[in-house]
Formats: sequence, structure tokens, C-alpha cells
Amino acid sequence: MFGSNKTPLIKSLIAQGTRVDGAVNFYDGLRIDGDIQGDVLGLEDHPSILVISESASVTGQVQADHIIINGSVTGPVVARRMLELQPKARIVGDVSYRTLEMHQGALISGLLRPLNLDEVNNPH
Repeated sequence: MFGSNKTPLIKSLIAQGTRVDGAVNFYDGLRIDGDIQGDVLGLEDHPSILVISESASVTGQVQADHIIINGSVTGPVVARRMLELQPKARIVGDVSYRTLEMHQGALISGLLRPLNLDEVNNPH
């Protein structure tokens, strides 16, 4: 998927002051500065990066290849490749990841579960 180790470009933005009610499906890159009430899912057959900024909040499942969080998420988080938790990250829900980078100050209220390669390719 990342054969050339090239990170997808962030092509979409949900701006601060915007609220989305419902699921958001995406590929390539998505940055969230607003609020989402629904799942945010990176398509499994395309590389994806998701940035949830300090001003953002998501209530629902979050899933992508590479996830960077500095805002709040209420719901499960699944990072198929890499999860980066910045100092102001707040997660209420279980977290699954392949690689984890967690900065001082980030908070998780839920279980941490590393994924092995088989689970990433066949989650059920």
C-alpha cells in the first residue's frame, strides 16, 4: 500500500465551525478542524491519512492507515499503520494500532490493543 513510502496528500478539510452529522468516507488525506457526529473511515483499498486537529471533535468510529490526533474522539480508533497522539489528544474509546507514538499529555480512556499484520489485512 505504501510501497514507495509516500504519504498521501491532505486534499480535504472539514473546517472549524463546520459540523457534519453522518459518516465520512475518504481516501488520500483528510484534516478535521470542525465537529463530526458519525464515523470517519479511510477506505481500505486506498492509502489514507487523517488529521484531527486541536479544535476538532469526532463522535464515532475513526479508522485510517495513518491517524494523527490532537483533538477529541469519542469512539473506537483503528490505525491500520500508524497512530500519533499529540499532547492535547483526548480519546474515550478503545484504540487499535500497528505503530503508536504518544506524546506527554495525551489521554486515552479505553483499551490499547496492538494489531498484528494478519488483523490489519483481515480484521474480522
